[in-house]
Amino acid sequence: MFQRLSWKRSGRAIVALTALSIGTAAVVEIVTSQTSGGSEPSVKSLDGWFTAHELTPGTKRIAEAITSAFENGTPELQYGYAEELDDGRGITAGRAGFTSATGDLVLVVRRYVTLVPASPLARYLPVLESLDVDGSDDTSGLAGFVPVWEQAAADPIMRTVQDGVVDELYYRPAMDHAARIGAVLPLTLASLYDTIIQHGDGDDPDGIGAMITEANTLAGGAPADGVKETVWLRTFLSVRHQHLLHAFDPDTREAWAESAGRAEALIDLADQDEWALEAPVKLHAFGDTYVLA
Repeated sequence: MFQRLSWKRSGRAIVALTALSIGTAAVVEIVTSQTSGGSEPSVKSLDGWFTAHELTPGTKRIAEAITSAFENGTPELQYGYAEELDDGRGITAGRAGFTSATGDLVLVVRRYVTLVPASPLARYLPVLESLDVDGSDDTSGLAGFVPVWEQAAADPIMRTVQDGVVDELYYRPAMDHAARIGAVLPLTLASLYDTIIQHGDGDDPDGIGAMITEANTLAGGAPADGVKETVWLRTFLSVRHQHLLHAFDPDTREAWAESAGRAEALIDLADQDEWALEAPVKLHAFGDTYVLA
């Protein structure tokens, strides 16, 4: 599993929808094979692909399965996962890899124990609150946390809490970014969603905002500026690949270099012409193949 940097929720942005023109265009790839002839693959009709800058329930399910395959080696959401990875992020747990050093794990536990005060997780809340304040990856006060988390994750209330935190911290901000840049293709939205889960939001040099800015510069603008979205996404994924190979944060540099296959797998979906993420979707990642429906 590969972790995000620190996050900060972005504000809402409303961007007017404009007609999206998709066609054949050359794009400079930093690292990846190009499609036949070096051009964009053919793209089917956009009818029914999107609702504004949102994933439909079906494409959101596939997007979440993609991230789960990257994070946990299975498309099934792993609510009960918990492990100390020695990656500078403390304990990693849950369906989106919430961590004790980056402020999202404490949010999940806080909300859950508010709803289920008798949960054994309650005894870890003061420690998690302190780690959140310090941004610390110290796990010495979290002995026994993993089995307690696994037990709590069997509770439907805990699963609902995890879903809510993912939507609040990652899905909604990712869709906000999509609205600001004028992106509508499901593969673009899924790529932004996976990126923000791993890299985080805010002003970090390896965060999603920095990579969007870099992609806009290289592509000559964003889809909202008239740049073909297929071209923009390939540029963005190439930028992300380079950030994974050469992370700014030394604490995540080695682990992120090992996770460069995330960007490669998403580029492969573009090569497969999977812009719509219409089931079944065949995902090739880290030597495994998943059929997502």
